[in-house]
Amino acid sequence: MRNIVFIKTITQLNELMGTDKPSHPLISIDYFDLTKPGKSCCNSVDKRYVLELYQIVLEEGAEGKLRYGGSTYDFQEGSLIFLKPGQMFYSDGSYKSYHNKGWSLSFHPDLIRKTELGDKIDDYSFFSYDANEALYLSDKEKKFILNIVQTIEQEYCHIIDKHSNELIITNLKLLLDYSKRYYDRQFYTRTNLNKDIVSRFEKLLKDYYKQNKQLELGIPSVKYCGEELQMSPNYLSDLLRKETGRNALDHIHHFVIEKAKTDLLNSLGGISQVAFDLGFGHAPYFSKLFKKKTGMSPKEYIQKAEN
Repeated sequence: MRNIVFIKTITQLNELMGTDKPSHPLISIDYFDLTKPGKSCCNSVDKRYVLELYQIVLEEGAEGKLRYGGSTYDFQEGSLIFLKPGQMFYSDGSYKSYHNKGWSLSFHPDLIRKTELGDKIDDYSFFSYDANEALYLSDKEKKFILNIVQTIEQEYCHIIDKHSNELIITNLKLLLDYSKRYYDRQFYTRTNLNKDIVSRFEKLLKDYYKQNKQLELGIPSVKYCGEELQMSPNYLSDLLRKETGRNALDHIHHFVIEKAKTDLLNSLGGISQVAFDLGFGHAPYFSKLFKKKTGMSPKEYIQKAEN
C-alpha cells in the first residue's frame, strides 16, 4: 500500500514542489522547467498525493504517464488541466516529473469561499473532467491565458491592500470564463468526433434495455454512461449539450419516457409494472418524471391515447 500525502495548504504544496515560500497564503503561481538536469518533483512511485486545493496546470512538454484517480493518461503538448480538491495523483514511474515544463496556479478554497465565484465554482464543470479531457490551447490562447495569470501574480506579489483580493478573484474568474469559452471552441472543432460519441451514447441506451440491465441497475445513470464511453460524467454532459442542446441526464430521461409511452399502451400489467420494467424502484417517481416531461400523468396519457 503506497503512502498517501495530503496537500492541504499552499505552503505545503510549495515545499513539495521545491519552490519558494508563497507570497500569499491562499494562492500561488509557479513556473517550472524540470527538463533541466537535476530538477525533479513529486517523482516518487511510493506515494500518492491528495490535493485539497484547486489547481490549474499548463503542461508544455510532459513525457510519460501520470495517474489521476483510477486511470492513466498521456499528457500532450500545451494541455491545460483543472483539478479540484480531493483528487489523487501519482506517477507509475514512467512520468519524469509531476510537472515537466509550464506553469501551475493553485488556490485554497478559502480564497473564494465568501465570494460570488465561490458560489458559482461548480458551474465550471471542467474541474470534474478527467485528465485526458484537457483543454488544448493555440499559441495565441496560451499567451492570453498567461497574461491573466501574470496579472494575478502581480497583484499578490505587491503590497496587499483592501483591493487585492477582489482584483485577484476578478482575474481568476476571467481566467475560468475564457477557459469555458475555449472549451466550447474545442467541442465545436471536434464535431465529427462528437457526433460519433452521440451515436455511441444512443446505442448504449438501447443496448442497456435490450440486455435488461435496468432490472438490476435501475435506469441508466450519467456515471454509468460516462464509464462505458470512457469519459467523465461532466465532460459527457457538456459534450452532449453543445452537440444536441440536451445534457446527458436529459437524454436519458427523454429516452426512458419515449420508451415508457410505448410500454404504457402495450402493457397488461398497469403503470406500476411499466415503472418496474423500466428500472424505476418506485412507481410514484416514474409518474412524477413522466408528468414533468409530457405534461400528463401516465394514466392521463393512456386515456388520451384511447380516446
